Amino acid sequence: MAEDLSILKGSKQAQYESLIPQIEGLLMGETNLVANLANISAALKEQFNWWWVGFYWVHDNELVLAPFQGPVACTRIKKGRGVCGGAWEQGKTLIVEDVEKFPGHIACSSASKSEIVVPVIKEGQIVGVLDVDSELLAHFDETDQLYLEKIVGLIP
Repeated sequence: MAEDLSILKGSKQAQYESLIPQIEGLLMGETNLVANLANISAALKEQFNWWWVGFYWVHDNELVLAPFQGPVACTRIKKGRGVCGGAWEQGKTLIVEDVEKFPGHIACSSASKSEIVVPVIKEGQIVGVLDVDSELLAHFDETDQLYLEKIVGLIP
């Protein structure tokens, strides 16, 4: 297991390509879901310094707050509600350039301006979502989508 992260500066792609093997090292041999989600959240927050990064996990037909890094957050989200519930319902990654323009956006923090939500899929079922918020407009793009989808695919 890695003791700490090597934070790389440079292009977004280079940062992800440096971070992914480190996340693999954090997950290697660890079977506890909470520990793994916590370390992924921390690694992403440390590398990119996003406003909020973390997980919501499906429980009793709701998304329930799971390990995260950042200010306090909404605890439960219904399917189809907000960006997280929308990504869960649609079964695909959602990138929102301006959360104020997203119908039904849930404002857990007024500082959040843009968001990306990536479903976590295991055995054909969505079991949770990775939610990342930025205090900057239009912060996320297809590069983030590609690499964040790879990262959630690492979750054992």
